[in-house]
Amino acid sequence: MPFPIHIDILELIIKGIIIGVAASAPMGPVGILCVQRTQKKGRWYGFATGVGASVSDLIYALISGAGMSFVVDFINNPVYKFYLQLAGGIMLLAFGLISFFSNPLKNARSGGQKEKGTLLHNGVTAFFITFSNPLIILLFIALFAQFNFIIPKRPVLMAVGYASMIGGALLWWYGLTWVIDKIRSKFDQTGVVIINRIIGGCVIFFSLISLIGTIFNIYLFPKLQQ
Repeated sequence: MPFPIHIDILELIIKGIIIGVAASAPMGPVGILCVQRTQKKGRWYGFATGVGASVSDLIYALISGAGMSFVVDFINNPVYKFYLQLAGGIMLLAFGLISFFSNPLKNARSGGQKEKGTLLHNGVTAFFITFSNPLIILLFIALFAQFNFIIPKRPVLMAVGYASMIGGALLWWYGLTWVIDKIRSKFDQTGVVIINRIIGGCVIFFSLISLIGTIFNIYLFPKLQQ
């Protein structure tokens, strides 16, 4: 019936947006670069940096999703599914703890070039910086496992899910650059650390909720867990 399908799509869109934000929000090198470029070059140069990072993340998300779709029988087995989601929750908790306690400025790249360059150039450089870190695949596997995001033999639904995911990523970069642009004169390195700790705290909280839900068989999105 049409109605349940619409509910599935709505739930998948919500999942995709959350995954997109969660993958983009931690303040890694590109996050710092986005902040620096927003402050020194302007908001749209920072946003172009985020767009480049989002394209790279999408490629790794597709690779992660394709790999998980090949082991669909393994994933759909209730016992294996439980352990996969449990491992995903533990991985998310680890990412949250690392994000909370790490210093995002330690390995930050300089964004203070004298020449602004084109928006395309800023996006492309951010793409290659992000693409040079394939460990993002582990984060996507953890997120996909927790949200049961992969739906085999449903290419239209998956296309909607991936589109929602990149939409969530772009929403994050748009919001971040908007905030930085508004408080540009007051935003310093301490602000970056605070944002990173808030993000890490949110990931820790969500991962703990997810682990509790997995252990006690409680799901935020029960329909797509079937």
